[in-house]
Amino acid sequence: IFAWVPVWCLFLLQGWRPGLWGAIEAASLGSYLLALAVPQGFELALACHVALAIVVGVGVQWRVGDGVSRRWLLLAITSCAGFVGLKLLDAWLGQWQLFHRLSGHFWSKVCDVLQIHFSFLFLTHLTHQTIKGKGEKQQ
Repeated sequence: IFAWVPVWCLFLLQGWRPGLWGAIEAASLGSYLLALAVPQGFELALACHVALAIVVGVGVQWRVGDGVSRRWLLLAITSCAGFVGLKLLDAWLGQWQLFHRLSGHFWSKVCDVLQIHFSFLFLTHLTHQTIKGKGEKQQ
């Protein structure tokens, strides 16, 4: 899913480029082979995916975003940080009463859904803004 953010953002900036989409998706899927090759390979692949999504998301926000898209982007990044942080701290959080019934892993899944939700709001808002902007330029 993280690979879709750069693909969509690059679409907004450069138009549809199937070769680029295929290369990003292939690299994304291939990166998970790190999990087989290196003890912390999955975490390394996830960190690369998150970093790329944030860098490209901030870049497209800088170029074509507005206040609404900035809010969605910040909420998506915050939810992503919650997803990663709660997943990594799950065992440690278990010592606290608050996390006995609903674990850090559970809350990381809530953040995972929220990051997808806010990313989608960010990308669809920018898509509508970009389409609207192109329509105004043609008139």
